[in-house]
Amino acid sequence: MESTSHLTVPLYRLAHGRTGDKGDRSNISVIAWHPELWELLVQQVTEDAVARQFAARRPRRVTRYLLPQLQAMNFVLDGVLDGGVNDALNLDSHGKALSYLLLDLPVRVPQSLAPLLAGPP
Repeated sequence: MESTSHLTVPLYRLAHGRTGDKGDRSNISVIAWHPELWELLVQQVTEDAVARQFAARRPRRVTRYLLPQLQAMNFVLDGVLDGGVNDALNLDSHGKALSYLLLDLPVRVPQSLAPLLAGPP
């Protein structure tokens, strides 16, 4: 049950993403829409949370790099690209598709920060 003091929303309501890939490694950056949302991102968008979100892709390792002055973080996911773009039979699993999977991660947000969220309530 949803707490009246918090709501659960997808990550894309708090941040946007950028992606890149090289070989069998994907880089996904998460950038806060507002600086006030940064601490929530640091607390909840962790290496473990991202590994769980990508469990079906079976990443070998997930590494998070924080860029606090930009209110951004970069995730490096090893082993999630089916061997790499040139070897994969499923090209839809690369680039933006993987950032969309991450941006669907559920995040709990205090009601007091709800006015900062992007998109529909």
